[in-house]
Amino acid sequence: MSTHRIEPNALSEISALATELVKEVSRAYFGGAAPIELILTSLMARGHVLLEGVPGIAKTTLCKAFASSLGCSYRRIQFTPDLLPSDITGTFVFQGRDSTRAGEFVLREGPIFAQVVLGDEINRAPAKTQSALLEAMQERQVTIDGQTRALPPPFLVLATQNPIEHEGTYPLPEAQVDRFLMKIKLGYPTKEAEKQMLRIYSSVKDEIATRQLLNPNTIVRIQELADLVHIEEELLDYVLELAQFTRTHRRVAIGASPRASLQLVNAAKAQALLSGRDYVLPDDIRVLTPFVFGHRVIMSPEAELEGHGEGVVIREALDRVPYRKSAGSGPQAG
Repeated sequence: MSTHRIEPNALSEISALATELVKEVSRAYFGGAAPIELILTSLMARGHVLLEGVPGIAKTTLCKAFASSLGCSYRRIQFTPDLLPSDITGTFVFQGRDSTRAGEFVLREGPIFAQVVLGDEINRAPAKTQSALLEAMQERQVTIDGQTRALPPPFLVLATQNPIEHEGTYPLPEAQVDRFLMKIKLGYPTKEAEKQMLRIYSSVKDEIATRQLLNPNTIVRIQELADLVHIEEELLDYVLELAQFTRTHRRVAIGASPRASLQLVNAAKAQALLSGRDYVLPDDIRVLTPFVFGHRVIMSPEAELEGHGEGVVIREALDRVPYRKSAGSGPQAG
């Protein structure tokens, strides 16, 4: 039986807000609505996003336009081979005689102390510096010289990376990759969209500013409402069977983790809410599975030599694993 705990007015307002935000960000980013919708879903599911694509396809523009529409504090970290962990988290600095806090060590906060953090070209930094984000992404806090500092909610990391085969990049450690709820591969825009981009950006000097449509308190409230979205037991079983398929596939070395299953459920609930529903549908699961499971599936060396990627396994899972709905179940039951 489904319990409707979210007011219909709230559902319609959230759905309308989501539609308006996607439209607003699309004024600056011409790569289609799908990446914007996925990032918004990840935000409302309290997850982080890894964006992958070749240089020059407006990954940074997408992140900046999205962040400015949220009404949240925003910082950008440009990852380079010489970037240190303290350059991200910050460090304690001794205050001289001219300071009002002379003789004290005062924290100089790094760029991680923002509500939306863009980690640009994250795979250009070595693993030690990449790992500086781990505690922040998982715990929403950082530890500096033994002192723990909370990060301001809502906390979202949008990291961009170039494909691994490009020179000067380092593969992200598996523990780091697993902290991202979704990985979205961005491609080239359509010819029509690229022409529109040329028309607009060739006549303006700066990036197009997007209107603020949300604020931190509203985002946190929507995240809390997403927790209340109903998901049937049969859909939980469906998620588990999809994960199990990846774990037992003959070409897979490491399948989707229990964290991946949990994050798929959370993302499906957030997507349902943004669509104006207080219950999850099987299609929510199917649409999000490639983005939540894909980067967590590690292929066997033999499969890689044969040219088989994780995308093939995810497609097989969605084709072969059935959704078994029991009699009388569903959002209208009872």
